[in-house]
Amino acid sequence: MPSSHAAGATALATSCGLHEGFGSVAFALSTVFALVTMFDAQGVRRSAGQQAVILNQILDDMYWKGKIEAERLFELIGHSPLQVIAGGVLGVVLAAYFFQVW
Repeated sequence: MPSSHAAGATALATSCGLHEGFGSVAFALSTVFALVTMFDAQGVRRSAGQQAVILNQILDDMYWKGKIEAERLFELIGHSPLQVIAGGVLGVVLAAYFFQVW
């Protein structure tokens, strides 16, 4: 599934560029926002998911030894780079389409 965060952020940047112009401050700000959002969706959140996998393995080891009971962590947090790219492309395409329609 494409990243909805990336799609929404790139749609915002594309819409600002089409409406205000690609040299406008609104486009520049929304582009930076989109880049930060896409970096977060792919990098930071994915790393947190990988850490959750490791912590769950540690908890499983401790549980089977009878030393602790704890809830499992949610492991599927971030997006793969392909999902972020697909979301970005989807956002640009949809923003351009709706700009033409309206």
